[in-house]
Amino acid sequence: MAFATASSAQQTSAGVTELPPIEVTTPSPVVKPKRVKASGSAAASAGSAPAETPAVPPGTTLDFDDHSFAAVTVATERDIEATSGPTITDTLATKPGIASTSFAPGADRPIIRGLDSYRVRTQEDGVGTHDVAAISEDHAVPIDPNAADRIEVVRGPATLRYGSQAIGGVVAVENERVPTFIPQGGVSGTVKGGAASVDESRDGAFKMTAGSNATGFAVHADGFTRHAEDYDTPRGTEPNTFVDSQGGSVGISRVWDNGFVGVAFARIESLYGVPGEEAREGVDPRIDMAQDKVLARGEWRVRDFGLEAVRFWFGASDYAHNELALHEHGEHEHEDEADDEEEEHGFSLGSRFTNKEQEARIELQHLPVGTVLGQLNGAVGAQWGNRETRGQSFEGESLLEPVETRSVAAFWFEELDLTPSLRLQAAARIEHTNVDGAGWADFSGVGDEFEADPFAGERGFTPVSGSLGVLYALPFDTVARLTGQYVERAPDAAELFSKGMHEATGTFEVGNPFLEVERATTAEIGLKKARGAFRFDASAYVTRYDGFIYRELTGQSCEGAVEGGHFHCQDSADFDAEEEVFDLVFFRQRDANFYGAELSGEVDVAPIWSGVWGIDGQYDFVNAEFEGGENVPRIPPHRLGGGLYYRDANWFARAGVLHAFDQDRISLEEIATPGYTLVSAEVSYTLPGENGAPGMTIGLRGENLADEEVLNHTSFKRREGVLEPGASVRLFGSISLN
Repeated sequence: MAFATASSAQQTSAGVTELPPIEVTTPSPVVKPKRVKASGSAAASAGSAPAETPAVPPGTTLDFDDHSFAAVTVATERDIEATSGPTITDTLATKPGIASTSFAPGADRPIIRGLDSYRVRTQEDGVGTHDVAAISEDHAVPIDPNAADRIEVVRGPATLRYGSQAIGGVVAVENERVPTFIPQGGVSGTVKGGAASVDESRDGAFKMTAGSNATGFAVHADGFTRHAEDYDTPRGTEPNTFVDSQGGSVGISRVWDNGFVGVAFARIESLYGVPGEEAREGVDPRIDMAQDKVLARGEWRVRDFGLEAVRFWFGASDYAHNELALHEHGEHEHEDEADDEEEEHGFSLGSRFTNKEQEARIELQHLPVGTVLGQLNGAVGAQWGNRETRGQSFEGESLLEPVETRSVAAFWFEELDLTPSLRLQAAARIEHTNVDGAGWADFSGVGDEFEADPFAGERGFTPVSGSLGVLYALPFDTVARLTGQYVERAPDAAELFSKGMHEATGTFEVGNPFLEVERATTAEIGLKKARGAFRFDASAYVTRYDGFIYRELTGQSCEGAVEGGHFHCQDSADFDAEEEVFDLVFFRQRDANFYGAELSGEVDVAPIWSGVWGIDGQYDFVNAEFEGGENVPRIPPHRLGGGLYYRDANWFARAGVLHAFDQDRISLEEIATPGYTLVSAEVSYTLPGENGAPGMTIGLRGENLADEEVLNHTSFKRREGVLEPGASVRLFGSISLN
């Protein structure tokens, strides 16, 4: 948690810095009129300058937007730049309500309030990331942190706007790959980079946007590269934790006074190792991933015919990754289908995952309507998606045969300003999803001989969701919020049709083609104060799941080989230690209850030198139990933290701790995880750009400075004893124009 540089904030007569607001756009399609900055000799139109986006506090857990009905966390570009790590989750994982899967440094998905994979949507500029990361924790989200201008996290259900995969929340990366405005002076750009000691990592990136008011066109280009060696831990180097990735994008838009329309092409490539027992034995499993994506986006601010604005988003992508492992010469032969595939430097191709996906969303916001109760603002929208996914194995039964998912949905949001202090929101969504694939209707046996009963066909689901929310402005710039949601989620293709071994996770997964819609009822209360010397954000929630879909470990294991359609499975303890077997996992449904709370706060204590010093703190927890009292697996521990900070017009400094308590509320197949304490510190200097001169930031950030042994309870690698990175110091810097 940290604060705005004083160059972007305003100093009051009492010496307290008033922090600038950040506009949050992810939770709701209802957009209020934006303030714009002057450009040239006249006030800028919406087409020639963006809404105010002031420099924002580094490291803060507060988003300083107190008008959202949802609990939202924002990580700014400054936060991302200072944080070491190759994934967007590295910036988010210490914030209240958010944890990480940390399966591998290159594959680290966010966990929101104990939920991940099929329940947390990741997206870029409103379009899904179109990956296979939800299928398995070793699969990466194909967005590099250097591609993000900011990250918005909706903590809690966002199904109403984005669909089934957002039942637990949304992680939204926002950037200008599709330019939405012409920069002041015709050009803007940033060059940035960093280096860290724990893994000898190096990363660098650039972005540039240029345009002309005369032509109305804006173009954008960006690129990044990063390299990291195996990271160090208090017990030594953790093998096979390297990351190599690169990528970039180009985009062009037509911009006019009342809108824009544009398109961009982006590509990312990443090669990363997967740590654990196999890596320590020299097998060195790794994943080679690439994705090409086309993004399109537009907005027309009509302000006539009853319409305030029309907005659309479109994305189409082609994703593939190969799962590779080192083998001795002559020990392994590929199947015929893989004869022409990668077998370089002693690595064999075990499996390939592919995903081709298209997605579109359109939203129509109506003009404000005066009613006897107050002003009504609202929007209606539609969403369409098509996805073809395959998990192909070259060593046995494929985990996921080609499966197609098609969906269409409609949604409606309305907000009513009853008084200047009281605002209501209502929203509804209906969608229809068809999943066409092949799996197993039954997997059972006598003794240790198991047989699969094939299933091929299509399942259809029609989830319906609704929500109500209240915002009330209290004295002392405090805003209270109360929301209730009933949301439904259609099962994912992998939950329905998985059927076979998955080497990366060491599991033999059996989907369930007869799963039903998952239902959740959530109530949440929040209190937020975003202005003044004392600022805080508090949330408490409870969620009741009807038919919560989960992966159940059976205590049995299976051999990967298939003989005459039969599988050899038995109690895990009955296999010899040297045999390669996979934990048998079934997809099941049970009722479950989740509840938790998140609290973050900061107080400017007193002026000192040319700035102000203060104290910040945070606390969060989530508890989750199945009906009957059994704990839900992989739930993050309680966490408590705080720190001291100083900031002025140029300098920012902070030192703090975050303690994770022992996690002993565990499921039947889990083991308890000891607590740990992370010590961090940061100092940075910013020289704001003025009169056309570029701005500059340079800083040092230390993480886990006490070199604590950290095991992550939410990681599947926790059982293998894979530690998180040890003590590290990162040097970072950037130069920006406009």
